[in-house]
Amino acid sequence: MRKVKIIYNPSSGRQTIERRLNRLCQLLIDDGYTISKFTTMKKNDAMNETMKTCNEDWDIIIASGGDGTVNEVAKGIANSKRKVPVAILSSGTVNDFANYLKLPKNINDFYNMIKRENTIDVDLGKVNDEYFVNVAAGGLLSSVGYQVPTETKMLFGRLAYYFEGLKEITLQSFEPIRLNIQSEEYTNEEDILLFLISNSSSIGGFKKLAPKASVSDGLLDVVIIKKTEVHNLASIFFSIFSGDHINHPSVKYFKTNKITLDSNKAVELDVDGEYGGTLPATFEVVPKALRILV
Repeated sequence: MRKVKIIYNPSSGRQTIERRLNRLCQLLIDDGYTISKFTTMKKNDAMNETMKTCNEDWDIIIASGGDGTVNEVAKGIANSKRKVPVAILSSGTVNDFANYLKLPKNINDFYNMIKRENTIDVDLGKVNDEYFVNVAAGGLLSSVGYQVPTETKMLFGRLAYYFEGLKEITLQSFEPIRLNIQSEEYTNEEDILLFLISNSSSIGGFKKLAPKASVSDGLLDVVIIKKTEVHNLASIFFSIFSGDHINHPSVKYFKTNKITLDSNKAVELDVDGEYGGTLPATFEVVPKALRILV
C-alpha cells in the first residue's frame, strides 16, 4: 500500500483546485493508496509539512500550487535526510517549473504518472541559505512576482504579472545597477538593468528566457542585461520569445556552478517569485537535490 501526502495551496488555481484534487484523491483511493491532504495557510507551511513528511513513512508528495509552493516543498526536501519523490500538480498563475518539465495537467494523466512512478533527479539553486527550483533575479521587473497581490493573481492569472510589469516600467527611469560579478567563467564590474540566475529555461511565463538551461546539467544559467538605450531594451524583450536575445550585444549569457554578486546599492532579490533578501549574495547549484515524478 503506497502512501501519498498532498500539500496544496488553496489560493492557487482560481478556486478550481479543490475539485481537481478531489477527483485525483478518488482515483488514488479506489486504487488502494492511502491519502492525506495538508492545506497551507501561511508562509513556510509547505516547507515545514514537507520536512515532517520526509521524517515519516510517506512514499510520494504531491505539491499543488504555484512556483512558490513548489519552492517551499523543494526547500523541505533539501533540508531533510530523505528525498521523497515529488509530483507537481500545476494550479498557480505561471508554474514555470512544471511547464518546463511538461508535467500533465489533466487529472487522469497525472494519476497515471503517479502510478508509473517514473522519476528524475533535478538540480536546485541555492542563494545564501535559500533554495530555488527555477530562478533568482534582481533589477528591472524582478520584483513583479512578489509585488502582485494574491487577489489580483486569482482574478487575472498570468496577465497580473504583465500588468504589474508594465506599471513598473512606467514608474522606473531605467536607473542602472552597478554590479560586481565574480565567477570562474566571468568576472567584471558593470552597469546592468537586470540579472537572472536560472535553473530552467522558462521564467515568468517566457519559455526561452534562459534557452540553454537544463535542470540536470549541474549548472546555473546566468542572463545579464546591461545598461542600454530604451529602444535596445524593447528589442531585447521582443527577441526573448525566440530565445535570440542572448545574442544581443547588451546581453551576457553564460553557465556556472557558482557566482557571487554585489552592488553599490541595496538590490532586492526575487527567488521563485518571492522576496529573497538583498545583495550581496552567492548563488550556487545543488546537483540532483530533488526527485520529481515525470
